[in-house]
Amino acid sequence: MADYRKMWESLGLNLEAHDQLMDILPPTYGTVFLNQENRPEAMEYFDFVFSEVHGQRIQELLDHKAADGKVIGAFCVYVPEEIIRAAGGICIGLCSGADIGTAQAEKVLPRNICPLIKSFMGFKLGKVCPYFESCDMVVGETTCDGKKKAFEILNDYVPVHVLETPHMKREKDKALWRSEVRDFLTEVEGYTGNKITLDSLRQAIKESNDKRRALLRLNELRRYDPAPISSKDCLLIEQIAMYDDVSRFTAQVNALCDELEKRVQESRGVTEPGAPRLILSGTPMALPNWKVPHVIETSGAVIVAEEMCTGLRYFENLVPEEGENIEQLVEAIADRYLDINCACFTPNEGRMKKLVTLAEELKADGVINCTLAFCDPYLVEANRVEKVLKGHHIPLLNLETDYGQEDSGQIKTRVEAFLEMLDK
Repeated sequence: MADYRKMWESLGLNLEAHDQLMDILPPTYGTVFLNQENRPEAMEYFDFVFSEVHGQRIQELLDHKAADGKVIGAFCVYVPEEIIRAAGGICIGLCSGADIGTAQAEKVLPRNICPLIKSFMGFKLGKVCPYFESCDMVVGETTCDGKKKAFEILNDYVPVHVLETPHMKREKDKALWRSEVRDFLTEVEGYTGNKITLDSLRQAIKESNDKRRALLRLNELRRYDPAPISSKDCLLIEQIAMYDDVSRFTAQVNALCDELEKRVQESRGVTEPGAPRLILSGTPMALPNWKVPHVIETSGAVIVAEEMCTGLRYFENLVPEEGENIEQLVEAIADRYLDINCACFTPNEGRMKKLVTLAEELKADGVINCTLAFCDPYLVEANRVEKVLKGHHIPLLNLETDYGQEDSGQIKTRVEAFLEMLDK
């Protein structure tokens, strides 16, 4: 990674803090991912992408900027990447899954705030993340009060466009959201200097849908017993999906699926047949947050789906590709994104129905609902999740955690007790 130091310096990174981060990530990655047995060979690409997480991909972004392109960062799956791509920009998901720059973040934020918010503010204020420093603009959204107020502070350091995400799904809320997406298109056109055309928008929709189709294909293969791939590898792929080159990523996921289909035919899995099958739900697990899935799988269970934003919510719905004009396509994009089942919505019946349907279709033995500390929407909604799953006789374990490793032992004890209960 030493070859990239001049590039990092040019971005203004705090090299001492960045070195500390890079000293931690490779050993952690090795423990969580590279020590797995019977791993698919096609995971080699995703291992490479992670090994170059602050290297080759950052260079690609800087080359794009040098050719007068724009890089636009996003924190949430409600940001329509199709619009950014249609204007010739690159959409990058900004990671916020580690305790980095906490001291700097706490100068402007309260201590007892969601770790995800504190993380992205720490990454920026601490100048640790080359993705953040590569962004010309970032896009926020009003999915929670903490984030929308943090965006006001963040705007002092980088241009921020905030999308007003409605918290209900009535017709007037849909109309508001469609107007927000139309305004976003205008904003992106102005920022990039590129006019979005019908052809460029259609192409961007198709490319984004192709990525979703590849991820859907991958997740469909997780239905089989034994599982042909670990959930940790699937989560890693879903995290990489948010910043890797779209076409290249799509091709590599499909190549992986080709291998997994052969493994299914040969009954080759990463677990023994009959391992407990779980659904993981709750708040997103941004890169490099792998703690809970690692605990679950090293306890002998297999996660068959992630009902979260780093999971199914990111790719389960496609945007209709037909449309006679830009307005129709923009409305289709807006409707697709509003169909995401975030806990910011009230009521959030879509999420409850999805959990029950997934449990039935995937023959899941139980659900683990994992929520970040101080994430009020998901912590409060845990009550509704518990009530609905209990009504359908689906076992549930609620976990509350943060980005630290101090509670790993406690989580493992609770997960193992949950698995013992399922076995009775």
